[in-house]
Amino acid sequence: MSKHNDLTVEAYINALDSHRQVDFRALFENIQANIPKDFETVIQYKMIAWVVPFSIYPQGYHCQPSFQLPFANLAAQKSHLAIYHMGLYADPKLMEWFVTEHAKRSPKKLDIGKSCIRYKKLEDIPLDLIAELFQKINAKTWVKLYTQTFLKSKA
Repeated sequence: MSKHNDLTVEAYINALDSHRQVDFRALFENIQANIPKDFETVIQYKMIAWVVPFSIYPQGYHCQPSFQLPFANLAAQKSHLAIYHMGLYADPKLMEWFVTEHAKRSPKKLDIGKSCIRYKKLEDIPLDLIAELFQKINAKTWVKLYTQTFLKSKA
């Protein structure tokens, strides 16, 4: 758990309306089961986060070095569930793959920003694709991609 917030993952989920808890928990459990085990699950920026532990990347996040390097977040926003996946933002090939695969696996139009994927309800989410997305990058690979992409001037 992050030292920056006393909220736990379970408390975050339990604080949601009961009708949203089911969808959110299913999405959380899908990601948790498929993200490489070298990431740590914490609460960061008032969202569930998967971060690179300081034991792997002691420098922390360049914007806030006291925070572990973020990789992905999951949040229940007012009107949607949001997956924030920094790999999509950092790797154009991964983004292209995801967009192409989403069109093949979901009848719903993809609602996506630079790193944020938004879904209104669980049945709109191609859980197999989300699982595959999270399996693609482990913590050490993320550190390499992060430093090459975001720390170019500092490398």
